[in-house]
Amino acid sequence: MTALRLALAAGLTLAAAATGAHAQEAFTPAAKGTWQVNLRATSVSPDAGDPIVTAAGAASGLKADVKDDVMPTLGVSYFLTDKLAIEVIAGTTQHTVKAVGPGTDVVVHKTWVLPPVVSAQYHFAPKARFNPYVGAGVNYMIFYSGKDRNGFTVDLDDGFGYALQAGADIAVKGPYVVNVDVKKVWFETDAKINGGALKSKVNLDPMVVSVGVGRRF
Repeated sequence: MTALRLALAAGLTLAAAATGAHAQEAFTPAAKGTWQVNLRATSVSPDAGDPIVTAAGAASGLKADVKDDVMPTLGVSYFLTDKLAIEVIAGTTQHTVKAVGPGTDVVVHKTWVLPPVVSAQYHFAPKARFNPYVGAGVNYMIFYSGKDRNGFTVDLDDGFGYALQAGADIAVKGPYVVNVDVKKVWFETDAKINGGALKSKVNLDPMVVSVGVGRRF
């Protein structure tokens, strides 16, 4: 939750500074037919910690651990009505996969992840300077350019997940906004280690926290 607190604090500080400086400036409200493009700094924090078992299902005493990453992402929204929008986000992050347990803390794999999310959003106050929203959608996790480490081989399955979302656009001046966005994604992948000698059902379930700037068209 540290990333969430830091992102929200940074976003609120940036928004307060921006809106304070431009409180009397005209801004472009969201409306039916509006496109909005957001460039964000995004923290992806998996919530993995699932047990690693043998091919026969016996406990190994180890758990899968997946590290966080921060990368830029791009989000594009289109307003179907004044309050309903569709958002697509694109970005890629790199994560280190470890096997951890009593006396064990070893890197077994590093992989890039492309997790596009398509969400339907409801905007509460599209004509206001402060416009909070909620959303729900689906994602597809794609693992690529993986590199095995320390004599292990790891295979991760791609697949679908789903997401819930909350955030806010804070209009600054003209078409420009500050955006703060939080998504919770639920996704499970089957991990096979050393050809299936070890395996784990890894619930990645990342918290995806973003802060950035956007422009309406």
